[in-house]
Amino acid sequence: MTTEKRLETCNIRPTAMRILVHRFMEQSKVAVALSDIENSFAIPQGKAQGADRTTLYRTLKTFEDKGIVHQIDDGTGVVKYALCEPGCNCDIEQDLHLHFHCTQCDETVCLTDHKIPHINLPDGYTAEDANLVVKGTCDKCTA
Repeated sequence: MTTEKRLETCNIRPTAMRILVHRFMEQSKVAVALSDIENSFAIPQGKAQGADRTTLYRTLKTFEDKGIVHQIDDGTGVVKYALCEPGCNCDIEQDLHLHFHCTQCDETVCLTDHKIPHINLPDGYTAEDANLVVKGTCDKCTA
């Protein structure tokens, strides 16, 4: 499915900036911080104005609200974002998966094949979010 089609399927107007941000996230293969996206879209001095931080943040929030990306709190103090798999709705009951944060290269990746099992909470408790991050050394840094 093309980027434009995926955005349209999620009721997001495929503007040029949204398409660029989505493609950047597709190519990165790791979770990215707002600053990572901002740095990749940095405009050299003396050139025409590019995307500002607010536009990029709003793009990520729109993607998150429509289920295209999810936030990851990997313990670094910087929120990271990763693309959801097609068909994912980031439902706390069904679609939660592990994340891995490498303490050597500081990259965080989704381990979508490793689902977090459903957790039965006591009566009166309502889960709003769950996040399980495994920390260690990734395969690239181990080699």
